[in-house]
Amino acid sequence: MKKQLSFIVLIFFLLSPVFAQKSKKTTAPKPYFPPAQSWEEKLPTDLGMNASKIQEAVALAIASETKNPRNMEINHYQTFGKEPFGVGIGAFAERGAPTGLIIYKGYVVAKWGEVWRNDMAHSVTKSLLSTVVGLAVDKGLIVSVNDTVAHYIPPIEIYGEPLLHPAELIGKPQLLQLFDTPHNKTITWDNLLRQTSDWEGTLWGKPDWADRPSDKPEEWYNRKRNPAGSVYEYNDVRVNVLALAATSVWRKPLPQVLKTYIMDEIGASSAWRWTGYRNAWIVLDGQIVQSVSGGGHWGGGLFINAYDMARFGLLSMHKGNWNGKSLLSEKWIGQATTPTPAQLSYGYMNYFLNTDKKYLPSAPEKAFAHIGNGTNMVYVDSENELVVVARWIDGKSLDDLVKKVLEAISK
Repeated sequence: MKKQLSFIVLIFFLLSPVFAQKSKKTTAPKPYFPPAQSWEEKLPTDLGMNASKIQEAVALAIASETKNPRNMEINHYQTFGKEPFGVGIGAFAERGAPTGLIIYKGYVVAKWGEVWRNDMAHSVTKSLLSTVVGLAVDKGLIVSVNDTVAHYIPPIEIYGEPLLHPAELIGKPQLLQLFDTPHNKTITWDNLLRQTSDWEGTLWGKPDWADRPSDKPEEWYNRKRNPAGSVYEYNDVRVNVLALAATSVWRKPLPQVLKTYIMDEIGASSAWRWTGYRNAWIVLDGQIVQSVSGGGHWGGGLFINAYDMARFGLLSMHKGNWNGKSLLSEKWIGQATTPTPAQLSYGYMNYFLNTDKKYLPSAPEKAFAHIGNGTNMVYVDSENELVVVARWIDGKSLDDLVKKVLEAISK
């Protein structure tokens, strides 16, 4: 019996290195995160991808350039500039050629266009805005997204108001009160993030009704407000209300918050800029601060290159984690990617969800995209370890582009 036991023990020790080797082989490789100022490139075939399909995807993206003018100011006055009070009040810039990156398992497997060019990102900016709000929640500056915003925001002094207060203005408000109406007092942070607030008022010279106005002018001024949270409406005035509210909570410019806690941490370049409108200046703790815009609707917003957009996409794919460090809580990403009851294809701004595979039929349902006019897209697909940045592509070609990239991934 002792000999049998000794033999079994001997066999176990002899085989244990084999088991150890098998265990090592099945251990998942550590995810790759690009260091600052560099990003490793690999051939598609190095990662088991179909190279011809990737080439087809790139060719499609280039051939599907949007028909809108490359001059963003001209583009504005052909579109949003036609709205009431539609005059541009922020910076515009000439855009570049169709541009993009395909990131698989963290590595660059394809690129096209002017990947280092800092172009307007339009409403992809909104995803960065919701990120700085998420940071405020993670750090306890906002206790809960279900809190009403009103009690967080004091009266705001606008910089540049006339030094003298003429007699005819006596009795009229001298400070900006964002949430002083009965309806606005009911609005929560979650409502603003999901674009379901129906906030009423005027900010930076733009009335809420003037953005994508309804076809019933008689309702522009006196429409009964929808209960907060009940109706979705994509509205940049209300997005800018969130930006100003977040600035008030942070007590500092939002670009500084984004740079310190996100962009520097993910190794983004120093070339991106987040701007506001020429009249969007406030006095904050004795300092003159610009409240940034949430997009390029009237100019301004985020000016950024494709690599920095891809880094943000990779952070999104890893649920707020960057190389082992949690920059934005997984809980927040979970909330951001939860469908809005009033608009199931939308999470927090500007997470466009693929609920029921309606937005991108060829993509997994759990995939999502940060979307801005142009079209600017940062496609995020955790299931396939995939991030795709596509700039200045016709929106109708987004699904075809994603489809070709997914076809290149062998299962």
